[in-house]
Amino acid sequence: MLWEFRAARPTDAEWMAELRAVVMRSDLERLGRFDPVRVRTRFLDAYAPELTRVIVVDGADAGLVAVRPAGAETWIEHFYLDPSLQGQGIGGAVLSTLLAEGPVAGPFRLNVLRGSPARRLYERHGFVEDAADEIDVFMTLPGSAVGR
Repeated sequence: MLWEFRAARPTDAEWMAELRAVVMRSDLERLGRFDPVRVRTRFLDAYAPELTRVIVVDGADAGLVAVRPAGAETWIEHFYLDPSLQGQGIGGAVLSTLLAEGPVAGPFRLNVLRGSPARRLYERHGFVEDAADEIDVFMTLPGSAVGR
């Protein structure tokens, strides 16, 4: 499958919020935290098209990822891929591309829901756990503190 990035637009927000709800639902339900309104609203309140890229697979919008500088860190956020495309290497290729571009500032950081299978993807790319709470696991990519 061929994939590429395109710049996100403000008009992408609704389908992105819906994809987030679909992708996160099982993990949030397992954690007792799924709220169909809140899962969408949290995304819509934080959506920054200028920091977000759409993942296009075989010509169709299939996911998204945001890279946000925050002080001396670079956060990878809102990394969602259509469930029908998961497990085919696309997420790994997207993550490899982001990491090869290098962080905007400081090390790459991210958080993943506790027990999410996505954690294995991040660990395969070298991310290690920094901290955790009852919901989230916070991870950093050691040695990624070089700026672009």
